[in-house]
Amino acid sequence: MKTNGITDVFFDLDHTLWDFDRNSALTFEKIFKLNQIDVKIEDFLFHYEPINLKYWKLYREEKIDKKSLRFGRLNDAFLAVNRQVNEDLIFKLSEDYITYLTTFNFLLDNAVEILNYLQLHYSLHIITNGFEEVQHKKLTQSKISGFFKTVTNSEMVGVKKPNPKIFNYALEKAEAKVETSIMIGDSYEADILGAMNIGMDVVFFNTNHNNKTSVKQVNNLIDLKKIL
Repeated sequence: MKTNGITDVFFDLDHTLWDFDRNSALTFEKIFKLNQIDVKIEDFLFHYEPINLKYWKLYREEKIDKKSLRFGRLNDAFLAVNRQVNEDLIFKLSEDYITYLTTFNFLLDNAVEILNYLQLHYSLHIITNGFEEVQHKKLTQSKISGFFKTVTNSEMVGVKKPNPKIFNYALEKAEAKVETSIMIGDSYEADILGAMNIGMDVVFFNTNHNNKTSVKQVNNLIDLKKIL
């Protein structure tokens, strides 16, 4: 069923448009070779991916800072695969990861097609919790920055989704009204509940089929055509 009255569409970036898991895996392959880290990438990623999500939750909740996130997620992942890595090397890997992450820019299936479709009918925007310097490169180097009228980053606001301040900031920056805006994202807590808490319409990008909810949802970006 089509959603009427919408003028502005807000997207999350990582895991919603930009294929974070694929690009991150390729980055780890590269920096492990550069630093001669002899660890099976599959084993490392098996542990790293949930650890990374845990650290991002702590970061969203203002319980840790950026430096702690970058160090802790790597340190914990190496401990999980029973590999002792000294602190200096973890810091170097952390920097290398940020340096090389945006050299890989695969998008999720149908991302460009749906953006081409939506830009004909709506003003498009980004609201992201990712690090400002990295998110800008992701948008430009994946060649999708031109689709978006505004980009709101948590570092420029000083708070992270689901804090209502970042959504209100984004709406003001976009000169958009909450009642004619919709948020699309993969994080039920950060994107969906955060937007709903200020009265914004939402579409949950539920790729894992692991959250039973009554809100509008899609499993593939192209299915947004049925809603917008």
